[in-house]
Amino acid sequence: MKVEFGCAPINWSNDDLHSLGGELTYQQCLSEMALAGYKGSEGGWKYPEDHATLKKALDLRGLVICNMWFSTFFTTFENEKTYEAFDKHMERTYALGARVVGCGECGVTVHGQEDTPLFSKAPVLTDAQMKNLAEGLNELGRRAKAKGMKLCFHPHVGTGIQTMEEIDTLMELTDPNLVYLLFDTGHSTTGGNDAVAIIKKYINRVGHIHVKDVRRSVFEEVKSGDHSFLWGVKNGMFTVPGDGDCVDWDGVFDVIKNSDYEGWIVVEAEQDPAKADPLEYAQKARAFMREKLGC
Repeated sequence: MKVEFGCAPINWSNDDLHSLGGELTYQQCLSEMALAGYKGSEGGWKYPEDHATLKKALDLRGLVICNMWFSTFFTTFENEKTYEAFDKHMERTYALGARVVGCGECGVTVHGQEDTPLFSKAPVLTDAQMKNLAEGLNELGRRAKAKGMKLCFHPHVGTGIQTMEEIDTLMELTDPNLVYLLFDTGHSTTGGNDAVAIIKKYINRVGHIHVKDVRRSVFEEVKSGDHSFLWGVKNGMFTVPGDGDCVDWDGVFDVIKNSDYEGWIVVEAEQDPAKADPLEYAQKARAFMREKLGC
């Protein structure tokens, strides 16, 4: 397989809830990623904005940036603002090694609201919002392609694109030559979907992969208690591959192994680092994937 393995800094310092791991330095994060055997990092809020500073820190540890999350605001019709920010984002991430841009729709999302229930208050997009989202993503895809990058859309719980039906609709409305799928095992599962079914259906459009598992007991508590996404994160809803009990890893990895997928597989399992030591879990995930994938 032509894959590289990366890790996300959200396992050390949470992008949506800075109180989780806010005391940890980005240098510790990068060093422990490299120590655990990863070659790439995603972006994170702790990383310095200055290009030279971040590039030096990456080079010292033999790492590159493989992707940085980009927030789109097409469901609130902020197209021009999104386009302008996207061009700047591409310039920065390309220079740090990334060849994909993973984006998620944040115009009407509830996933960053600590007191908003994840499921009962999940946004449902109107036809106009969905149409504008698709048209906006096609435009971003054109810009990314011209830069030599791939635009990869990330279905994410709480954003309006989380169910299989919503994913199917967006995939149908977007150009497969411009808009790829960022497949995330954890969000596929918490969105009420079969992760294996999604990757089987869309493997030829998958441009980037996030791997994490779900602890079923916490996930069920989020649903039954009508809790927020961040409540679930704080209480351990997500964990790394090889530790949870929801994702069919043999099924997911079989699809990848039997496909022509080329790109990154990134561990992204936001947890409270005071409860789940990031280095320990990064090592656990890398060992599990080496066992399952042989690399």
